[in-house]
Amino acid sequence: MSEVEFELKPVEEKPSRKYHKKSKYDPILDEFMEMDEDLVKVEIEDKDANYLRTQLKKRIETREIQDELNVAVVNGVCYIEKK
Repeated sequence: MSEVEFELKPVEEKPSRKYHKKSKYDPILDEFMEMDEDLVKVEIEDKDANYLRTQLKKRIETREIQDELNVAVVNGVCYIEKK
């Protein structure tokens, strides 16, 4: 067997996961935040409402705006609401 060169370094803790700086879902959130409306229905062709909710929630958390926006699915329709 051949030897493998390696190096072990002590660390205090694992780094948090890094997210992409931008997402294709960011324009949806940006436009909604600029609107005067407090509640909108979000529809994207070929995307399930529950999938949309998950993706939008991830972006809201990453952008740390969960105090401003809420995403929900009611009767198979995805909604974004200002708090």
